[in-house]
Amino acid sequence: MSNTFPPAKGAWRNHYLLMRHGHSQANQEGRIISSPSLGLTEFGLSPHGRSQLDTLLAEWRWARPTRILHSDFRRTTETAECVARHVGLALTAEPRLRERHFGSLEGESDDRYAQVWARDARDPAHRHGGVEAVVDVAARMRAVIDEVECRHREETILLVSHGDPLQILLTALEGRPLSRHREREPLAPASITVL
Repeated sequence: MSNTFPPAKGAWRNHYLLMRHGHSQANQEGRIISSPSLGLTEFGLSPHGRSQLDTLLAEWRWARPTRILHSDFRRTTETAECVARHVGLALTAEPRLRERHFGSLEGESDDRYAQVWARDARDPAHRHGGVEAVVDVAARMRAVIDEVECRHREETILLVSHGDPLQILLTALEGRPLSRHREREPLAPASITVL
């Protein structure tokens, strides 16, 4: 698969808000939690993450979403639920928005991310240690938007996901080399990026 995705061309049929989940228990513990076996049921939002969302929702300045799709991990589900309650919408779990799987680093200290990102910069197709390749993350994330674009029109779609997948998606949508995804400013917990 190519190191570069074609950039998004023309106007979107919908408006998109990309949201990283709020500060989580995994962030609090400094642990890598990327497997469904742990991420779906454990490591939800931390108290700080809930406070972040309370502030974000009280100061909401973006268009009101008409549809919310979220990773089915606990931290993203809890984030999406907070927004959904605030705007009065139902949620749709979308497994393709899940965290990037970090293979053998599961449960390790989050300072190990740097090793993976250094390899990403050399080869975005690498799967060293069972890590999900950047090119695969880009493909599944982009597929979500492509599918929404085919099915809906003139909606405001909130996609709630994780830091690495969102940075990879943004890099892909810009048509930049996927090996450079870590050159983007890291997305803060509970932040929203408008496409």
